[in-house]
Amino acid sequence: MRALILGASGGIGSAVTQKLRTDSWDVTTLSRSKDGFDVGRPENVDRCLSQMEGPFDLVFTAVGILAPLTAQPEKSLGAIKAKNMANIFAVNTIGPALILRHAADLLPKDRRGVMATLSARVGSIGDNQIGGWYSYRASKAALNQIVHGAAIELGRSHKRSICVALHPGTVETPFTANYADRHKTVPASEAASNLLGVIANLTTDQSGGFYDYAGNEIPW
Repeated sequence: MRALILGASGGIGSAVTQKLRTDSWDVTTLSRSKDGFDVGRPENVDRCLSQMEGPFDLVFTAVGILAPLTAQPEKSLGAIKAKNMANIFAVNTIGPALILRHAADLLPKDRRGVMATLSARVGSIGDNQIGGWYSYRASKAALNQIVHGAAIELGRSHKRSICVALHPGTVETPFTANYADRHKTVPASEAASNLLGVIANLTTDQSGGFYDYAGNEIPW
């Protein structure tokens, strides 16, 4: 079995990579820190992915930011800044969309192939009860729409493909260190095992869906 992990140097990406390799998968990785894989640069994404020799049984995208380095998630409408919002959308929404442009070449046509993209429960409009975090929430909501549309398109040419958005829970990584608050957190290794368990059990009729680490569907 072959996997391509994008964003492999992050907490979840590296844990998924390690778990798959422990399970004897052939794993190819790309990350910004090690390979210069910067999803904020469209030409960079196209160059890196066009060089990949597929197909892969799993393409796992684990790229994203909560806020730019010099900012924090907004607590009010007045805190919204256009530049920061554009930065978040560039990484969380446009970046994965640019990756999905290559899905047809990365996934097999003659067997099951999964395109899994990390999203977040806070991107659920139906589950939003407290507001705030406008840019991050909106970027993930937009990502979910793109994943859903990609699943429809892929299903026409790749009948056994599965394209989903996944919520990993609150994971103990530098990504969430300043924002976990009272939320229960899990080690990245546990999150990776949970997500891979969900992926292993997905069926084609679940393609286009949004699921959490336990396999439960999340409302849009």
